Amino acid sequence: LQMAVLNPRFCVLDETDSGLDVDSMRIVADGVNKLKKKDNAFLVITHYQRLLNYIVPDYVHILIDGKIVKTEGKELAMQVEEKGYDWVTK
Repeated sequence: LQMAVLNPRFCVLDETDSGLDVDSMRIVADGVNKLKKKDNAFLVITHYQRLLNYIVPDYVHILIDGKIVKTEGKELAMQVEEKGYDWVTK
């Protein structure tokens, strides 16, 4: 609701999937997708790929020790889901 009212150009969503069941996650994702436009951006921080089934990212960044160590498309999230994070640092 706050994002819809304020209409920010940049919005940080930090672990919005934390504690949500599947139905709630779909509702949140639907709201984010409806607010996504050409003139705004969302930084979605999550540890789980499941949210990205509903909010499809343009880019996925992996941060380790506060630094971006890898950036790719949405496929990167699938790789992390399959392999974990260890392979990124090798």
